[in-house]
Amino acid sequence: MPESEAGPGALHVCATPIGNLEDITLRTLKCLRDVSLILAEDTRRTRKLLSHFDIHTPLIAFHEHNEREKSPEILDRLRKGAHIALVSDAGLPGISDPGMTLVRSCIREDLPVTVLPGASAVPTALVLSGFPTEPFAFLGFLPSKKSEKEILLRTFGELPCTLVLFEGPHRIRKTLAGLIPLLGDRQACLARELTKVFEETRRGKLSELSEILGNTLLKGEITLVLSPPEGSKERRNAGRLSSEEATGPLSLFTRDAARELAGRTGLTKKEAYKTILRGKKLDA
Repeated sequence: MPESEAGPGALHVCATPIGNLEDITLRTLKCLRDVSLILAEDTRRTRKLLSHFDIHTPLIAFHEHNEREKSPEILDRLRKGAHIALVSDAGLPGISDPGMTLVRSCIREDLPVTVLPGASAVPTALVLSGFPTEPFAFLGFLPSKKSEKEILLRTFGELPCTLVLFEGPHRIRKTLAGLIPLLGDRQACLARELTKVFEETRRGKLSELSEILGNTLLKGEITLVLSPPEGSKERRNAGRLSSEEATGPLSLFTRDAARELAGRTGLTKKEAYKTILRGKKLDA
């Protein structure tokens, strides 16, 4: 796909394997061979993938730390007719990975964008859990700030849907323990090393999973799937704020949390703000 003066090129957002290299699609392999440039979250990891399939397309680093700096150059090349692929370390770019800023920029400039689907930990773990798949909400990695994390979980915790989130092995025990007072001790499925040789799935209540893990040293990224709330008043109230919390310091973070929620869900900031305020509504 050489650069052309006839019109703009296209950004090709390509899913890559989350573990098992055989999960890559024939369409993605062809695209990676044909484009003039590959944008990679980590060039070392992507180079190994390309080498395995004997692909020699040039690649450059494109990640959250240089996305703003690199985007103008990439957009200019796209305007001039270049076909460029975007990949992350694993899965689909833009899903808890860099890429959405560039995609939005292309859309604003009416530059073509195509998405080549493939492996993703989110639907894989969701189906593996056995919990209802419609509806479900994906929360990505939880915010590091305690206040933002609590608002996010309380807001989504009241919804009658399955929740999916990512977590690192070093934080999973603390996360499991912290979810219980906010969401109740609901059923969960912990999926680790998906599609890899040592793939592991554990199921049980949050408290049971926390006890099972104990002091075990885990490796690999974790996808945690939480069952919908049971629907009792006690369960629903587990996701609501007390009057002290609603009038306390937590309210100072509402606008920041709305910005965070909007970025994660696609809601406008106004819609996200209203959603959070509903989550802070006191019991009658």
